[in-house]
Amino acid sequence: MRSEGWEMDELPIGRRVAYWRNRRKMSQQVFADRLGKSKSWVDKVERGVRRLDKFSVTSEIADVLQVDVQLLLGREPERRPDSINCIDQIEVAEIRSALERYDQISAFFYAPPEPPPLAEMRKATAHAWQTLLHAKWGVLTRSLPKLLREAQAADAAYAGTDGAPEAAHLLGQVYQITSSAMRRLGELDLGWLAADRSIAVSQRAGDQLLAGVATTRVANALRALGRHRSALEVNVNIANRLAPNATEPGTPERLSVYGFLLLQGAMAASCIGDSATMQDLLNAADDAAQGLGGDFNHYWTSFGPTNVLLHRAAASVELGDGGVAVAVHESIDPEAFRNLMPERRAHHFIDMARGFAQIGDITKAGEMLLECDHLAPAEIRCRPIAHEVMSDVLRRAKGSPPTAIADLAEQMGVGV
Repeated sequence: MRSEGWEMDELPIGRRVAYWRNRRKMSQQVFADRLGKSKSWVDKVERGVRRLDKFSVTSEIADVLQVDVQLLLGREPERRPDSINCIDQIEVAEIRSALERYDQISAFFYAPPEPPPLAEMRKATAHAWQTLLHAKWGVLTRSLPKLLREAQAADAAYAGTDGAPEAAHLLGQVYQITSSAMRRLGELDLGWLAADRSIAVSQRAGDQLLAGVATTRVANALRALGRHRSALEVNVNIANRLAPNATEPGTPERLSVYGFLLLQGAMAASCIGDSATMQDLLNAADDAAQGLGGDFNHYWTSFGPTNVLLHRAAASVELGDGGVAVAVHESIDPEAFRNLMPERRAHHFIDMARGFAQIGDITKAGEMLLECDHLAPAEIRCRPIAHEVMSDVLRRAKGSPPTAIADLAEQMGVGV
């Protein structure tokens, strides 16, 4: 993915400084103050009247602008070899900046900005969900900073009006989208922060099911940070509160969120080797899925009988039982699988690449990676877990890997 700024390679360094200063929404005076320079000095640098001869000064400017110094020098920044992904540090900085805004607090002291109409926010948020569910990570991360700012502005501006619950609901969704994207792309601290924000906002929206799905984002962030037992407890706790009963029957939406919580709990249990709890939760999720009568995407859960099977396979892989995972994989109805969202299917291919590798079938593991790349290229090229799986497949392969695998590994930046 190429950043918008990288198209400025041929511009003088002063113009590049001005570009990033404007992108950071800093005036020349604010920029000068942060550098400890005069506004006149900044103006001369940006107009090319004053040259930037010292690397130390250029590096200090880069720090203030929160960009890689290589960008200011007109070069593509080097990526960390252990974490190649499809979100560059510019998007990370902008998403972090957006998450650190506190528009609700500011609204107590200042008139909030003119919010975007809620109809526009609904459309933009729905589009972001579709982008996530199709695993178009580069497209999503480029749109998230603006979406976050607008959703936060709307939430602050509509506070105390009839539009407040919907504005909070939309912001809760945007936080969940952000959390899922950041966790998948390896930005775990941002995944946790966005998930935590989504909980509070969802409660303000007055929607238990939205809060239930937000809980899974928090739990998944905890799991990504290695806190599997906490993830298990929070999933099960909220699932129990949403369990259908005589007074609150299981609507399709409620069953979906309840079952989704159970599936995420099962994954957390598998990560700590608690196979008994894992099986109990999977069986309960299957009961909910059978009550639903098919695979649906209520509250963006993709929940249903087929997704339960995908989680059975994934949980078995986490336990190191690739044989069980492969058996489950082979039992999945192909048509039902094709009807799932691309991101869900692509993630399953990565899980099964791990599963086949566990039983020593490296050829089939490679085929799973190729299937994933064909279905959703960004899923395998952008996610750190996919790079780990590819490295494992290459390491286990006897002799040179097949040409298709070697080519894919090269495109991913994974050494053969």
